[in-house]
Amino acid sequence: MSTEIEERLAHLERLTDELNDVVATQAREIDRLTARVAMLMEREAAREAEGGGGIILGDEKPPHY
Repeated sequence: MSTEIEERLAHLERLTDELNDVVATQAREIDRLTARVAMLMEREAAREAEGGGGIILGDEKPPHY
């Protein structure tokens, strides 16, 4: 019975290590995506500050008309 417990423990340790790797990878990806969203938000804020939002809603005519 001791061997069975050792095998199960080894399996659980390996599984824990694999899950830790997945969580670490996801954390890096979340950090990368958060930085990209922040960059895009800054770009959009700068674009809006320049007055060139560029989105036409409803019946609005484009600026060149």
